[in-house]
Amino acid sequence: MPRTTPSSPSRPTGRRRLYQVLAAFVVLAALAGYLAVQYLSGSKDLLTGCEVRSGDGKADGEGRVYELGVDQAANAATIAAVGAARGMPERAVAIALATAIQESKLRNIDYGDLDSLGLFQQRPSQGWGTAAQIQDPVYSSGKFYEHLAKISDYEDLPLTEAAQKVQRSGFPQAYAQHEPDAVLLASALTGRIPASVNCAAPVTATATAPGDPDRLRTELVRDFGKGVLPADGAAGPAAAHTVAVPVRAAGTKDTADTADTADAKNGAGAAGDTTAATAAQRGWSLAHWAVARSADLGIDEIAYAGKVWTAGAGWRTDRAGDANSTDTAESAESDTDEVRMRLAQ
Repeated sequence: MPRTTPSSPSRPTGRRRLYQVLAAFVVLAALAGYLAVQYLSGSKDLLTGCEVRSGDGKADGEGRVYELGVDQAANAATIAAVGAARGMPERAVAIALATAIQESKLRNIDYGDLDSLGLFQQRPSQGWGTAAQIQDPVYSSGKFYEHLAKISDYEDLPLTEAAQKVQRSGFPQAYAQHEPDAVLLASALTGRIPASVNCAAPVTATATAPGDPDRLRTELVRDFGKGVLPADGAAGPAAAHTVAVPVRAAGTKDTADTADTADAKNGAGAAGDTTAATAAQRGWSLAHWAVARSADLGIDEIAYAGKVWTAGAGWRTDRAGDANSTDTAESAESDTDEVRMRLAQ
């Protein structure tokens, strides 16, 4: 009769380890489920980057949400602002954004296929500019629009075809997949959907140094062009930590009374899709740009058209006499002539 061999002492230990792994997996799965429920229920605590919402910023069943990182939002805002400075229509901004999403995921990368660089993966060897120029988001966005504007019928083309005529990519259909997100981004960043951009990342200036109003003005001019501020550049109320940007700034051409002229020049033909923004759209495009650049520039509050955005809290309706009202927001209820940006101190 064969001799029975005692059970190996390692087996119980291995079984215990298996149980421990399974238990850890269950705990992690439960935590993931909890976080998912919190996210779907609208918890703002989980938002650490930026988001764009359709439907006036409301998360309803019909709305859409596009999430992106702080750096991606800043780059998207620059692309839209440069388009505004050049008098390009919303459709052009959507084409540019879809292209940048495909080419770089809206990140200003310093690498790519062959010598491709930057948001649009433009190549110095192909005449797009120097490597340093291409990695400047304002420059690269301007070059994209410059080439797009030479395509006479680009607004009537499918988005992916218009983008391909500029990019000449080896994957000409790749841009189409990003059209829904790019259209949503463009409608928000050009100001057509009010109070629809929110960034919940902490404002860096609150933890390091105060926001610099001169730098804020410089960045506004770089992205939107010289006409964004009065000729003397001294826009803003007396408070040193607040910059007020006129909606109808001196020298701008994107107000409602110039829409017909701009449309004729740029070929905007679709009803409602005008090249020149209305005054309200202009204001919201500036406000959303400020939200997207808030972490970088140290902006902790923005007020426009009766709405106030606060870093970490998002948009709210301003109420006269509200205990939370600040010097930037006190007159926002009736003031739609300027966008006020308060810097962290």
